[in-house]
Amino acid sequence: MNSQEPDAPDPGLAGTGAASVADAPGGQPDWELDFYSRPVLEADGRKRWELLICSTPPPAANGTTPAPFRWVRVCPATSVNSLWLREAIEAALAEARSQGFSRPRRLRCWRGSMRTMVQRAAEALQLELVPSRRCYALVEWLRQREAEVYPAEPGALLGPLAPVPAAIRGVPVPLPEVARGDRWAWATLPAEALRDAAEWGAGFAGLIQLPPELESGAAIPGIRLFSRHRALAIAGWLAGLEPVRLELEGNQLVLEAGLEDRWLLTTLPGEEARLASEAFETARAQAGGLQFLAVQAEEQEQRLEGFWLLRDLPDA
Repeated sequence: MNSQEPDAPDPGLAGTGAASVADAPGGQPDWELDFYSRPVLEADGRKRWELLICSTPPPAANGTTPAPFRWVRVCPATSVNSLWLREAIEAALAEARSQGFSRPRRLRCWRGSMRTMVQRAAEALQLELVPSRRCYALVEWLRQREAEVYPAEPGALLGPLAPVPAAIRGVPVPLPEVARGDRWAWATLPAEALRDAAEWGAGFAGLIQLPPELESGAAIPGIRLFSRHRALAIAGWLAGLEPVRLELEGNQLVLEAGLEDRWLLTTLPGEEARLASEAFETARAQAGGLQFLAVQAEEQEQRLEGFWLLRDLPDA
C-alpha cells in the first residue's frame, strides 16, 4: 500500500448513517473471560484461582451506558480444570439469565496459556470461543481489582512481585494480497466525534467505550485504508483478525491482532518513519491509548466499510 504524510484531523471521516455498528447484532453481547491465579495466598498456602467474566459493554448512547454483567467465582487450586470451568460458566449463564441478560454470542479469552482449557469448557456449552486481546472492559476491571480488591484480602501478596516475562513477539507477516488496499493515510479524529460512532454506517465494526476521563477535544490517531473495489471484503477479513493496536517498529507499521498475531501493513522510509513514530506515540499517549482503524472505498466517501477502535492495554 502506498502511504501518505500524517494528516490533520479529518472531519470527513465522521460520516453519518442509519445502521448501527455495535459489536454484537441482535442484542447479544460478547463475554470477556479471565481464569487465572491472583496475588492472594489461601489458607492452604496456594495462590487463589479466580474466574472473572464480564459482558462487553456497548458504546455509550446519549451519554448513558447500561451496567455490564459481571461474575466472579473463586476456584480451589485443586480444581483448576475444564470441568470446573464449564460448571462455573454454566452457573454464570444462569445468573445472567436471571438478571435479564441475553446469552452471549461468544466468549473472548484473553490469556493464551489458558486457551485450551477455556476452549474445552466453551465447546461443552456450545459457545464460540474467540482468542483475543480485545478484552478492554475485562482488563480495566482486573486493574481495578488488583489496585483495590486483592490488597485488602487476607493473604494478599503485598511485596514486589516477580516481573512477568516479556512476551516474545513474532516477526510481522505481510498482509495477503486479497487484504491489501490501494493506499492508506494517517488520520486523527476528535474524541467528541467518536461519542456518536454507534450511529455511523459501517459494514464491519468494533467499538469500545471511551475512557471517562478522555477530553472531548482529544485527538485520536489512526489510519484509513482505501480500496475502490474491495473495501468491504478487506473490512470483513480484518474483522476476523480481532484488531488490537497499531505499532510503529523501526520503519514498519504493524497491526497487532488476536492473541499474538502481527501483520505488516507497510514499510516507511527512514525519516518518515521517525517523524510518524514520534507523532503517533505522542497522540496515542494523550488519547489514553486509543487508536482507530478505518476502511473506505474512497477518501471522500462518507460510508465506512470497516471501523475499529483500538486501545493500547497490557498483554496477558
